[in-house]
Amino acid sequence: MRRLLGVLDQFWFAEAPAARLSVLRILIGAFAFYLVGSHYEKWTKIGHTSPVLFQPVGVVAILDQPLPPVVCQGLIIATLVANVPFILGWCYRFTGPLFAALLWWISSYRNSWSMIYHSENLVVLHVLILALAPAADALSLDSRRRGGGRARRDLAAGWQYGWPIRLICTVTVLCYLVTGVAKVMGPLGASWANGEALRSQVAADALRKEVLGDAGSPLFYVLYDEVWLFTILAVVTLVLELGAPVGLLNMRLARGWALSAFLMHWGVYFIMGIKFRYQLSGILFASFFDVERLVAWFTALRGWGEARLYPVGGWRLPKVYSRPFKP
Repeated sequence: MRRLLGVLDQFWFAEAPAARLSVLRILIGAFAFYLVGSHYEKWTKIGHTSPVLFQPVGVVAILDQPLPPVVCQGLIIATLVANVPFILGWCYRFTGPLFAALLWWISSYRNSWSMIYHSENLVVLHVLILALAPAADALSLDSRRRGGGRARRDLAAGWQYGWPIRLICTVTVLCYLVTGVAKVMGPLGASWANGEALRSQVAADALRKEVLGDAGSPLFYVLYDEVWLFTILAVVTLVLELGAPVGLLNMRLARGWALSAFLMHWGVYFIMGIKFRYQLSGILFASFFDVERLVAWFTALRGWGEARLYPVGGWRLPKVYSRPFKP
């Protein structure tokens, strides 16, 4: 039992630098701002939709009827406003949970009309985790205030910064695992991997876009007769989704899986024309990498300070911390 507890402690509470968690806060918060801001008009129009189409899901399920349009619009604006101090790390103890709650609400409200956009769930989950973690202990206005006007980039690594990153990684791989399980547990079962199901799905999506006047990917029409290619794509997709938990075993496997999943989404974009923006941006997979190095690189490029160098494959790259966290 003691050994098991030791393994669990090492898995969930491995140390990580404060800057890594803070960079994730900035990256994910910036994407959330883009997501809400770029869909502002569409999301506000939802408030004027017929109440007959309202089928509340998620946290919005507490409602019996839609909110007044002006309230809906006000909540979206409030989310954008709260997003700014979340990114900047200002009064984070209060603004972090506030922004996470608002984003959770407006995302659930948007999904309560017509189709459910599953691709946006991970953004909300990642923000919720960050909001409950000490993600503003470095690279934030709070840290500058506590540090006498200087950013606290040199905070020692600690378990309190490691567990949120581990949880973000875990939530990410579980999301892919659930997607893969849903495929093999569906009517087609393991035969989904033969490529025909994937080709039919892509064809239906292309036809829907043609009917609605939205041009699909021209590459699909070129590749439609190549069933063998769709078979390879289907097998690779299932391997990456069902094998997602390997991304929690060690750093090398984690980064290999993250890079493969990232490329898979770009393949989906080129063939189907579907934009999973969070995945395509790469920010979804940032928790699997030492993203705090971005700070050192940016600092070195701007000449704001001296960056310590270390050799990697013949290159001498700037590094902020010497003790990396292994997801």
